[in-house]
Amino acid sequence: MNRIFAIIIFTGIPLVIAGAIFHWNDILMFFLSCLSIIALAGVIGRATESLAIVSGPRVGGLLNATFGNAVELIISIFTLKAGMIGIVLASLTGSVLGNLLLVLGLSFFAGGLKFKRQNFSIHDARYNSGLLIFAVIVAFVIPEIFSMTLNPQKTLSLSIGISVILITLYLAGLFFKLVTHRGVFGSSDKEEGETEIPEWTKRKSIWVLLLSTVAVAFVSERLVQTFETIGDKFGWTELFIGVIVVAIIGNAAEHFSAITMAMKNKMDVTVEIAVGSTLQVAMFVAPVLVLVSLLMPEPMPLVFTVPELVAMITATLLVINLSNDGESNWFEGLILFAAYLIMGIGFFLL
Repeated sequence: MNRIFAIIIFTGIPLVIAGAIFHWNDILMFFLSCLSIIALAGVIGRATESLAIVSGPRVGGLLNATFGNAVELIISIFTLKAGMIGIVLASLTGSVLGNLLLVLGLSFFAGGLKFKRQNFSIHDARYNSGLLIFAVIVAFVIPEIFSMTLNPQKTLSLSIGISVILITLYLAGLFFKLVTHRGVFGSSDKEEGETEIPEWTKRKSIWVLLLSTVAVAFVSERLVQTFETIGDKFGWTELFIGVIVVAIIGNAAEHFSAITMAMKNKMDVTVEIAVGSTLQVAMFVAPVLVLVSLLMPEPMPLVFTVPELVAMITATLLVINLSNDGESNWFEGLILFAAYLIMGIGFFLL
């Protein structure tokens, strides 16, 4: 797998550069860009996995989620620049659904096939539950409800206020979890993982992360330019492109790393990647995009469509119900994955 990623990167990125110079067909550029970003995400996953071994499961999972979401953030900024606000909001929805249902579901399923029952920190599960309810159900629903009676300018002002509160609370949550109450959130992962030797050194991992992020920024701009043609060619709506296509590509690093960690029975890292990434998207990436959009020709209010809200709320409640006991198995993973498939079909037909 690592060799495949290397081949794709060293051939895909030069081809993307050549395609940008010589104006190749948009469909070809779309697939080249997707493959390159997925390969780069795989490399990002390897680098953050090495850092996770050095820094511990909680910080490692946070790093993985952060650099994984950096890919989506970069894609979204270029999409905002192109004026495709619908795709940006849909990609945020897709990221929430993808992390909670697809990533966590496949992780529970893959790990459950190898281990009959897997455990993770129940304190983390309860902490995540509270924040998920706040971020998805409170912060995302309120703008939609109030936008029904507010004019566009006041709706944008409400979105800005909520964005500032979300970012502040997210940073306070990190301080609470990693500093003031660090001892409460103990890891339940197997002790043998602590003696594991990282694949790359800390310095090499950081350099790989930085260079990969720069490469993703370049390829993402090319990818965004193909969305309109792809939508017309395959009959995909902006909603489907954002919820399914952009979300899966943008979160490829989390997908790869979370499943790998689950198969190693490192469920604290897996949950931190999947659920932690969801919280980061809802409480940091989304509000940052709202603030960044103020610099763009068309600002983006934090207002989702009703199908997007219902899907995110349903996914949140399902994950909370299945994970609050601090245990997982392959059947619970299959339930989450089945929910993702049902929602995917709905967004395709919408």
